[in-house]
Amino acid sequence: MSQFDSTKRSLEDVLKDVSIGKIQLPDFQRGWVWDDSHVRSLLVSIARSFPVGAVMLLETGGETRFQIRPVEGVKLPTPAPAAELLILDGQQRLTTLTQVLSIDGPVATRNEKGRAIERYYYWDIKRALDGVESLEDAVVAVEADKCLRENFGRDIKLDLTTPEKEYQQLYFPCRQTLNSDAWEEGLQEACPEQFGLYMKFRKQVLQAFRSYQLPVIQLHRSTSKEAVCLVFEKVNTGGVPLNVFELVTATYAADGYNLRDDWFGSAARKVESRQKRLAKEPVLTALESTDFLQAIAMLHTLKRRKSDLADGKTGKQVTPVSAKRATILDMPLAAYQEWADAAEEGFKCAAKFLKRECVRDGRDLPYRTQLAPLAAVLALLEERWKEPRIYDKLARWYWCGVLGELYGGAVETRIANDAEDLLAWIDSDAAAEPRTIHDAAFRPDRLDRMTSRLSAAYKGLNVLLLRGKAADFFWKGTITELDAEDVAMDIHHIFPQDWCEKQGIGRKLYNTVVNKTPLSYKANRMIGGVAPSAYLAKLQKHEQVKMDNAAMDGILQTHVIEPGLLRVDDFHGFYAARKKALLVLIGHAMGKAVQQQAEVGSSAAVAANDEDEEQDDAQRA
Repeated sequence: MSQFDSTKRSLEDVLKDVSIGKIQLPDFQRGWVWDDSHVRSLLVSIARSFPVGAVMLLETGGETRFQIRPVEGVKLPTPAPAAELLILDGQQRLTTLTQVLSIDGPVATRNEKGRAIERYYYWDIKRALDGVESLEDAVVAVEADKCLRENFGRDIKLDLTTPEKEYQQLYFPCRQTLNSDAWEEGLQEACPEQFGLYMKFRKQVLQAFRSYQLPVIQLHRSTSKEAVCLVFEKVNTGGVPLNVFELVTATYAADGYNLRDDWFGSAARKVESRQKRLAKEPVLTALESTDFLQAIAMLHTLKRRKSDLADGKTGKQVTPVSAKRATILDMPLAAYQEWADAAEEGFKCAAKFLKRECVRDGRDLPYRTQLAPLAAVLALLEERWKEPRIYDKLARWYWCGVLGELYGGAVETRIANDAEDLLAWIDSDAAAEPRTIHDAAFRPDRLDRMTSRLSAAYKGLNVLLLRGKAADFFWKGTITELDAEDVAMDIHHIFPQDWCEKQGIGRKLYNTVVNKTPLSYKANRMIGGVAPSAYLAKLQKHEQVKMDNAAMDGILQTHVIEPGLLRVDDFHGFYAARKKALLVLIGHAMGKAVQQQAEVGSSAAVAANDEDEEQDDAQRA
């Protein structure tokens, strides 16, 4: 059965309904101001009877309820009339046409530099009658005082401050387009000799507006919230992308709850921002509102599933654990209010867990998408997550997700499965391992392709080194301690790039994560572009360092670097040994042995791999 009707309505009727509040905007539609050039172009298109695209409207009165507001510039009486239709697509066009043609006031627009301005729009009647090619120049915008200035605003070029001046100069106000009776009477009295010319203009230009038929697609009131969201995203290609938070905000607002205030806060209404409270944890600065809603959806559906099973329900009668958009959109306000505080605590516990794992801030976070299931699980575990047996299971799941690179792209299903699986596995060793642990695998040749620091596994491997107390070559302290003291840190080459290129070692080999490690800016400056044997000697002799070989070897080993191979500048031996050591580190974190390859670290193995790292990361994103 069709969910929509397609028809045509006169522009005049549509704008009338907008002006009296029969057609309004759902609250998730953000405010939009077209610039002056777009306004002019739209007026000319209609004057020439060109198509300007269909508008899409949603019938009100169904189960899908949204907070609503009038189109910008429309003043409605109090109490406001109930809307019959909501604008899903065509907001910019209808807002512009309403302000220009139906409202007695200046139009809020922007100039070519994006600065907010107010303008009244007029037709230069004489120029408009020069032919259709002159219509663009016939649209004249004057300032809010109805004057047009030149010479940097010093001189008035056009004065339309009174109706008499409009009549005398034959400038027709666009706000009179759909009903010009009063203006015509004034023209007939003040300048009767101009009336004939005006009538030609009315016939050639104004009549196009009065007879214009606007294509309208009207969605039935039975359309679901998820369908509304999908439709809006498909048609809203030019505006700000709509996310599920905006739709839920509009839905809850219909029940008198301001979700935007709860998340972003409001100084005017003295509401503290939940998002700002969470962002006090550096690793949660990247947290999005959708992540928070996903965690609540999982908590809500976990409770419902448990209740359904307790009631003896089976099969499709049992609520599935879900973090999908449809689940979030169907989630009642009561569910949000029940779980919001618990979810917030869950995310705070997730930050503590990640800090223990040496994920220090948002830059180190491999996957933001893993936060929601982790927070949902920790919200239910409360303080139990710190117990050694439970903690080890959480850590294994986390690293399988990161190093298996399983949390990129569309992960709604995995998120929900992991939340349910993790809780069952934590409660009973007899339960199956979470699917992420089962699915996770790390190919040894992945290290030969890992060059982008934006990839999750690259970030994860760096964190594993920090977790292993990697120490700085110059400052001697651990990288984690130095970073906390605001010492400049980054990831740098172990065998310098310049040295590698002079030795004929290809970029595909020397630029992988195997030849990189976290170091201070100071250490990297001293490394320069010389051989490792040279920079190690230089570092060890520095008056602020003064280390013997044994002490420096100990620091190198914290980076899983074989000191002997570095001291004799054996790149290929170093590469093979470190790759093997990194694979052991990865296997330990995942709780799985990583199969070693016979040709570990060989140049041929790397050169044979044609897959570009950036493409590889894009597929995982």
